[in-house]
Amino acid sequence: MGPPISSAFHVPPSLPPIIDIEASGFGSGSYPIEVGVALPDGQTYCSLIRPLAHWTHWDDSAEQVHRVSRDTLLRHGRAAEEVADHVNDLLAGQTVYCDAWYHDLTWLSRLFEATGRVQAFRLDDIRCLLSEAQADHWHATRTRIQADLGLNRHRASNDARILQATLGRVRLDHPTPRRVPGNAQKEIR
Repeated sequence: MGPPISSAFHVPPSLPPIIDIEASGFGSGSYPIEVGVALPDGQTYCSLIRPLAHWTHWDDSAEQVHRVSRDTLLRHGRAAEEVADHVNDLLAGQTVYCDAWYHDLTWLSRLFEATGRVQAFRLDDIRCLLSEAQADHWHATRTRIQADLGLNRHRASNDARILQATLGRVRLDHPTPRRVPGNAQKEIR
């Protein structure tokens, strides 16, 4: 199967799965180096990805952010096929959310295409889950959640946890008003 999944904090069951991808850099030659997932039950999955032979792009400024060297990936990363299979097993049939949709979609596509796998889940932007008020409070809430959780090490699973916890907190602090049946006509007039 894959590495063990850890359970670090309680997540309300209404929160969706979240994914975060760390990469070798930006641009057309970049590739995923780590994938992290926060599941609705609060468990997380995280794995470094050993670069494939044709994945050679490396951006030192990206390494300064994620603090994972290419040598570390070569020594400790899991095979890209194993990571793709495990992520598919965890997320099959679900819609999974991220905060950098364009980049994460590109890197996931690179992972699945390079390994000959078909992605078994849908990726969407976490922003589509937010009301305008929630979006307005997102950054401040995320900063507070990051401090509260004490996840100072920049890892994909930590980032996914922070995103999921931020979504939960911003929904709690700024609930979306529920529409009452029959009031829609009155609001349109």
